[in-house]
Amino acid sequence: PTEHAIRVSGGVMAGQLLHRVDPVYPDTDAQGTVVLHAIIAPDGTVRQLSVISGPPPLQSAAVDAVRQWTYKPFLLNGEPTAVDTTITVNFKR
Repeated sequence: PTEHAIRVSGGVMAGQLLHRVDPVYPDTDAQGTVVLHAIIAPDGTVRQLSVISGPPPLQSAAVDAVRQWTYKPFLLNGEPTAVDTTITVNFKR
């Protein structure tokens, strides 16, 4: 069965974040913002993750960290549901 995810803004989902793991800053002088596309499962775990944009040296660090994040389940009509969202990870020295 295909899971239907509802689109929810990154800002709304940031408020649902329960557990955040900070990225390990790679050995690079690069700074900037990595934007990720994510599918959050009904249980709040990160199910799928792909890079939309950001400096290439920082992308894998952002993905590795966000894979460990957990969210409060997003409720639609009282039922936990999958969410399609974006996640922004800022890297600044």
